[in-house]
Amino acid sequence: MVDIHHHLLPGVDDGPVDIELSVAMVEMAVEDGVTHIVATPHANNAYEYHRPSHELLLQQVREALPDRVREKITLGLGSDFHLLFENIEEAKADPAKFSINGKGYLMLELPDHGIPRNLEEVLYSLRVAGLTPVLTHPERNATLQSSLEPLKSWLQGGLLLQVTANSVTGDFGKVAHRISNLLLDNNWVHFVASDAHSVGRRNPRLSPAYATVAKRRGEETARRLFLENPLAAFEGQPLGEQPEALHLHEDLEPKSWWRRIFGSDS
Repeated sequence: MVDIHHHLLPGVDDGPVDIELSVAMVEMAVEDGVTHIVATPHANNAYEYHRPSHELLLQQVREALPDRVREKITLGLGSDFHLLFENIEEAKADPAKFSINGKGYLMLELPDHGIPRNLEEVLYSLRVAGLTPVLTHPERNATLQSSLEPLKSWLQGGLLLQVTANSVTGDFGKVAHRISNLLLDNNWVHFVASDAHSVGRRNPRLSPAYATVAKRRGEETARRLFLENPLAAFEGQPLGEQPEALHLHEDLEPKSWWRRIFGSDS
């Protein structure tokens, strides 16, 4: 499996505090069957993103791994890209700076609450600059939890979606679980990743989610979301043929009788 969203670097954000914990996270991932990890440190107002420094840290983690682990894992660097004006301008000027291995796939995180009004314009400008935006964990965004309608036009415009493994298994709560299932069932998901921060609750194990997706949607879908698509992103290659996204021009969920009559749920 290939994990393209993983807070692996020590001491740079809300992930591991030291290199020993970073090593433990890699060891756990390798034992779980992960062969590639993209370190995605936050790039926001709270945490400065400096790619050369992060590359150096990643190399230090690589060198600290036991030989038996190092030979089984390939580490790469991207970012957890937040929609700040400065970030957007820098990404357009230098598409390699924030993207996965500098090859174009950009892991984009929305604010916890609300959606920027000019988001479609921003997504378009990033694509024009040669980037492929990937929206991280939409199932956990409070605004999208209340309505998935905004996703329709974004998907039609070429946006890709990544859901969190713990959402798929239900460990991020009932709402995130329900929405991740809805997205999976309608072929709106392109990647499943760990968003790991530790070896505790938010750990890097992907196999429980892989098994869940394989049971619900079939082995072919699981391989596409956990291996084929993320490996393409890791290598900067186009995704292979994807199944048609369903219900992009109609309601994703059947309306309750209250919504059919009054237009919204109480």
